[in-house]
Amino acid sequence: MAWYAYCITEQQTLNHGTRTRRPFLLDGIQGVNGASVFGYPSGEFSVVVSEYEHNGAQLEEKHVLEHARVVSVCFRHGTVLPFRFGTVFDSDDALRQAVRTNRRAFGQSVARLRGKSEMHLKLMVRDGSLREALMNVELPDTVGGEYLIKLREKASKDRERRTKARALSVQVHKMFNPLEEEISCKRVDSDGMLIDIAHLIDSKSVEKYQNRYSSAAKQLKNCELAISGPWPPYHFLPGKLRTVAGNS
Repeated sequence: MAWYAYCITEQQTLNHGTRTRRPFLLDGIQGVNGASVFGYPSGEFSVVVSEYEHNGAQLEEKHVLEHARVVSVCFRHGTVLPFRFGTVFDSDDALRQAVRTNRRAFGQSVARLRGKSEMHLKLMVRDGSLREALMNVELPDTVGGEYLIKLREKASKDRERRTKARALSVQVHKMFNPLEEEISCKRVDSDGMLIDIAHLIDSKSVEKYQNRYSSAAKQLKNCELAISGPWPPYHFLPGKLRTVAGNS
């Protein structure tokens, strides 16, 4: 039997505080392609899975949403460590081996993330002073002096964008005071820059965090701010947990 895996969590949070050795149905949850969802026990953990058939069909965008929905439902009941979308274990043995191999890392991650939530901030910067820095610099096909001049110009603009993004992220950090953060930045058009920020916070402080939104929106000039969450801690798993997979 192949299993499609959504996340791993503590067994007691899914099974009303009891321990079992056999897979148990999670009522009221539908997984990828409407499949039933089970808790597959392994020691103190349960891997949240659906039965899966390798029929050659490709997983699509709608399946990403179905995957995320299952993880979110489990997150309401306790700490979850999400698996990468498309993770499939080809057999019971492959699933159990993955848990055994990573048991210590799973335990440490659950302990570190217990009672924590992830919040997302999207900061769209439209600053007239950045317009020149946000323009693309096309490198010529030839080598020589012209190429080096354009290369230096491109590097200068990249540094200017990073400096602006770093200054704004520091300002945002002081406003929201998260436990941890992850930041990415990209140019979205000729005069816009998107800063995507993930914050790890204590789940008990979600309301306080959300209340800081209106104040932050007023203070961040030339920016459009959007907030979402709470989410499972997708951005705060150790790298090796993000890539745990069977034949996916």
